[in-house]
Amino acid sequence: MGSCWSDGSHGGGGMVGVGGTSSSAATANDALSFSASSLRDGDVISKSDAMVVVYSKGRDGTLAELFRSEVVLNSLNPKWIRKFTIGYQFEIVQTLLFRVYDIDTQFQNSKEEMLRLDEQQFLGEATCTLSEIITKSNRTIALELKRKEGAAAQTQSHNNGKLVVHAEESLASKTTTEIVFRCLNLESKDHFSKSDPFLVISKIVEHGNPIPVSKTEVLKNDANPLWKPVFLSVQQVGSKESPLVIECLDFNGNGNHNLIGKVQKSLSDLEKLHLSGQGINLFLPTGVGHKHEDRVLKSQLFVDKFTETVQHTFLEYLASGFELNFMVAIDFTASNGNPRLPDSLHYIDPTGRLNAYQRAIVEVGEVLQFYDYDKRFPAWGFGARPIDIPVSHCFNLNGSSTYCEVDGIQGIMNAYNGALFNVSFAGPTLFGPVINAAATIASESLAQNARKYYVLLIITDGVITDLQETKDALVSASDLPLSILIVGVGGADYKEMEVLDGDKGERLESSSGRVASRDIVQFVALRDIQYGEVSVVEALLAELPSQFLTYMKNRNITP
Repeated sequence: MGSCWSDGSHGGGGMVGVGGTSSSAATANDALSFSASSLRDGDVISKSDAMVVVYSKGRDGTLAELFRSEVVLNSLNPKWIRKFTIGYQFEIVQTLLFRVYDIDTQFQNSKEEMLRLDEQQFLGEATCTLSEIITKSNRTIALELKRKEGAAAQTQSHNNGKLVVHAEESLASKTTTEIVFRCLNLESKDHFSKSDPFLVISKIVEHGNPIPVSKTEVLKNDANPLWKPVFLSVQQVGSKESPLVIECLDFNGNGNHNLIGKVQKSLSDLEKLHLSGQGINLFLPTGVGHKHEDRVLKSQLFVDKFTETVQHTFLEYLASGFELNFMVAIDFTASNGNPRLPDSLHYIDPTGRLNAYQRAIVEVGEVLQFYDYDKRFPAWGFGARPIDIPVSHCFNLNGSSTYCEVDGIQGIMNAYNGALFNVSFAGPTLFGPVINAAATIASESLAQNARKYYVLLIITDGVITDLQETKDALVSASDLPLSILIVGVGGADYKEMEVLDGDKGERLESSSGRVASRDIVQFVALRDIQYGEVSVVEALLAELPSQFLTYMKNRNITP
């Protein structure tokens, strides 16, 4: 099936975000509760007096302490009362480390946050990702406690007990807000007509540019637009107090939309604006650096409707057994350069430094793999001539003529490395065939009523030459359980590519005039996302939960 061979704080009260952005970028809040069984007995006369400490673990292995539980006295099977509230972020891997300590009797009257851990007896530690917990059917995971890394080998086999972690989604995370926006007296950005305005709503992250989470439709030639409702959830924006950037843009067909004006407000601010019945003036940033100023405009934004409802959440669907199945398609066109030469985008660096293709595969794959139960991923190449056949725009990356799947992220990397020297780079750059291959798998899954949603990652170095055929394929696929992530590598001009991303303007229209039922494309140019800023993964995946929920809502599918 799917083969194609063709042409934070220590306290228990605060919410903590883990993984490089502020908690305002979290997509949901989860309360973690803890219990343990068969702990090692660290005391001579009585049983252990246990405390749990939670750390975040960075990519480089660095630890940051997030939380300490209370101390449970005299028990080898403790159940802690204090819960740890953490901001779940779909778009990043949130690795947690749990350590259990036996608190010495002389310190039992001290506040937990004042305890020096090096003065307590270490009972064991365990690690997992937050994704592993929340994808369990009962949102509970039992972890074997082990001694610290570097401990003597003979102590590793000793039974240190188990730590049980349970995640409970907060009610606030299930709240969806329906908002109707309108504007008055928009300034015209066009010479001979009024502007064609639309709104883009973005969440603010700690590093880099704001990430779009929702948008309105484009209204043609309208200085006083009233848009259809937009739906924003706390899952998308973090909390009701999280700041949002609302930009009003004048649509241009080439993807270079002009900023008419913008405001920065939280959901709470928008609710107050609605209740007041008043508008707020848009502003335009002017100047740079220390001379930065905002020019206040006569144009105003109004909130005509603001209602909140509790709806099914992304986490509820995951807990009920829905999977996200990862697929990848890689561009092998000649414009990438000879892979044996260092200036090629496909060059395999002997020092181990990942090229742009490898980086995109690893960063996106390591997030999505936790939501795919069997971790067998369809993987294709396009724009090259495999051995003994003509140029193909969809060939199986593993070299097979019968099946397209590989095992795990490492399987994709191995197949990619093998294909580099077993195909002849050619062209042109066509997306239609790989999109149709992914759509075929999604369609067959839908026919079987499988609880699966597919995510296709396309990595390319160039502008596509089959733009209308790609639009046709995307419009057709918009009714399927499928989202498409596109990463542009290299220095190409990606204006046409941005047209495919609904964030950048209007819904796609096919050659027959049919309009896409929903936005299923997210595009990012790798050169726009630098190290230390918002990662490729965050920029690509931020909108995926809402695309998933829109599909479920359109199909009336419940968890």
